[in-house]
Amino acid sequence: MSAALQIGLVLFPKVTQLDFTGPLQVFSSVPGAKVHLIWKRIEPVASDSVLTLTPTTTFADCPQLDVICVPGGFGTDDMVNDAEMLDFLRQQAKAAKYVTSVCTGSLVLGAAGLLKGYRATTHWSAMDMLAPYGATPAKTRVCVDRNRITGGGVTAGIDFALTLVSILVDRPTAEMIQLRLEYNPVPPFNSGSPDTAPPEILALMQERIAPARQRRSEANGRAAARLGGDVAAG
Repeated sequence: MSAALQIGLVLFPKVTQLDFTGPLQVFSSVPGAKVHLIWKRIEPVASDSVLTLTPTTTFADCPQLDVICVPGGFGTDDMVNDAEMLDFLRQQAKAAKYVTSVCTGSLVLGAAGLLKGYRATTHWSAMDMLAPYGATPAKTRVCVDRNRITGGGVTAGIDFALTLVSILVDRPTAEMIQLRLEYNPVPPFNSGSPDTAPPEILALMQERIAPARQRRSEANGRAAARLGGDVAAG
């Protein structure tokens, strides 16, 4: 490659670390790629687990990216209404080759107006929140629609990243990275999707996440309403 690929993953408080550390491991294996972890300031960012994360660059100092990726997590409930985050994404998207997300990161892309007219996927529990942003929900692990590539929930980030590498570089490179990571999943249970989980497990999970889902629905409702107003004003 004549120039290093510039790949950026945004961080924010209460991000789900596996949403981006899976893709980070894949992208870091691409020969010549430069990977950035981006936040408003260079300061520790608390994830939704015990892990604290350190950005490598700020919104202001970030170079133009070839790939911009938004991971998901509880923090997206704030990010869908965070003007600084949304402005950064819109600016990067103007020249980025690929505008991407993992899990509920797609809702942040939607709130920035970057999924209107595109098919996209997200975590199963948030699928109904895509349409108000003008996106067509796709119930798939990885969704490719032109230069919008979105991954489903959490662990789909690895599938998403390998798919993107096959497009950015070539399939043999993606397959060698998969082999290096020994990404050969054989889950111990078949409960990884609402379509396959036992009904009682699905019911328990839906009950457990109901309050968080309500907060997410309200936050995205405000964001979608604001976005509609911005489009009308424009």
